[in-house]
Parts: sequence; structure tokens; C-alpha cells
Amino acid sequence: MAESEPETPSTPIEFESKYFEYNGVRLPPFCRGKMEEISNFSLRSSDIWIVTYPKSGTSLLQELVYLVSQGADLDEIGLMNIDEQLPVLEYPQPGLDIIQELTSPRLIKSHLPYRFLPSAMHNGEGKVIYMARNPKDLVVSYYQFHRSLRTMSYRGTFQEFCRRFMNEKLGYGSWFEHVQEFWEHRMDSNVLFLKHEDMFKDLDTLVGRLARFLGVACDKVQQESLVESCHQLIEQCCGSDALSACRGRVGLWKDIFTVSMNDKFDAVYQEKMGESDLSFDFGL
Repeated sequence: MAESEPETPSTPIEFESKYFEYNGVRLPPFCRGKMEEISNFSLRSSDIWIVTYPKSGTSLLQELVYLVSQGADLDEIGLMNIDEQLPVLEYPQPGLDIIQELTSPRLIKSHLPYRFLPSAMHNGEGKVIYMARNPKDLVVSYYQFHRSLRTMSYRGTFQEFCRRFMNEKLGYGSWFEHVQEFWEHRMDSNVLFLKHEDMFKDLDTLVGRLARFLGVACDKVQQESLVESCHQLIEQCCGSDALSACRGRVGLWKDIFTVSMNDKFDAVYQEKMGESDLSFDFGL
């Protein structure tokens, strides 16, 4: 059982006010007033969606998806602002109206829980790629993100932030519910469930699954070339120490978790995930 959240100056009222609560889930304030419109958002069969809980390797995944789906090369990806090619559904910019009118095939991202995504997606429309990351690495990356984002005004310690994560007090709600909800839909014909760690321990299989899901036909030579390009992309993204935290280094948690923190985290993880057959490799 996680410790209760103490009232400390590191979790001030102004930090709490950053959130908007919708049906019991904490969401960023820019989601206010648009959840019904998001639910009714029209999908196309050619849509490609990337959905993740924040800091689950989204940036790296979107580049792999763009590389595989668009037949792009590494030089092309290096010259573009790929975030502009994959807008986030719920973000203020570019906005739902503009995303709705993008030419096909649309590539769209979101961090929303499954239940809040467009109802057409629940009915099998579009192709949805979900990536889950082991929560210990994720919480370290999420903490560093909150510390770097001036608008969040988070001034607490990592230990306090980790308690907030375990107690489900961060934006986009409970990680435990987020991943398990998608895991329950992993057999849906329009859902591909991936794990972030597989990009580092079994990239060949991951790229093959991704290509088949997206309907990209590859012979053996083309598959090998595609995998090599993905290897190079991952090395470019994760090779720099400066980028290692925010771009997905595996095993990040081992540098910051104390033995006591790890024991508490494991207890909460077991409590919330013990009945699920979804598992993560914490030993990489």
C-alpha cells in the first residue's frame, strides 16, 4: 500500500489547480469543454493513431511509425519537425477542427485513456498503436518532464512525485488503469499493443508486427533494411546522455530509486496489477 500523500510545500494549491477532473480522471486543463467533441470525433479507416500514457516513448514510437508507414528515410525524418506531422488530438493546437480536415492518411496522437477516445475507435475504426512502458522508468521521465515544464510549477522531490504517481494524482489519470484498459482490448482488430522495452530487446519482431498491422508489405531484404533503419533511428534518439531520460533509456529507474522506494513501489504495483497477466521487464 502506498504511503498517503503528505501536505507539503512541494505540492502546492497552484500545482493541484493545473488539472481538470472528468469522470473521476485528472486531465490537463486544456481538455476542459471538449471531451464530448472528442468522443464524437469522426474517424477514417485509413487513420493511424498512436496512444500512450505520457512519457511512454511516444516520440521514438512516432518516428518508427512514420518511418514504416510512410516509407520515409532517416535523412527525411531528421530534416522535419515530426510533431507537426502527428498532432495530439486533445492539445489546444492545432485543434480538433483542423485535425478533422487533415488529408488521409491522418496520423494522430493522444494520451487519453481508452474510454475517453472517439467512440468510433471503440467500434473498430482506424488503426490504433498503443505503447506501454515499464512504470519505474516512466515515473522518472515524467518527473523530469514536470520539473522542466515551467507551466506545471512542480517543485517537489522525486520521492514525493513518485508517491503522487502511485496514488494516481497526476495528469491523464492512473497509469495502472490506462495500460490495463488497453491491454483488455489488445485482441481488437484495430489495436496493436506494444511494449517500449521491446524496441531495445526484440526490435526485429516489433518492426515486423508494426509493418503487418499497418499493411506494409515487405520481403526479407526489405524487412532487414527497415529494421536496420529503425536501429539507427533508436541509436540517434537514445545515444546522447542529454537525451537519455526523455528519449527512452531503459533501466533509468535504477539510477534514482532507493531500496525503500523500490519496495514501496513494488507493493503498490502488485496491489494494482497482481490480477493482470500484463507484465513488464524491469531487469533490462
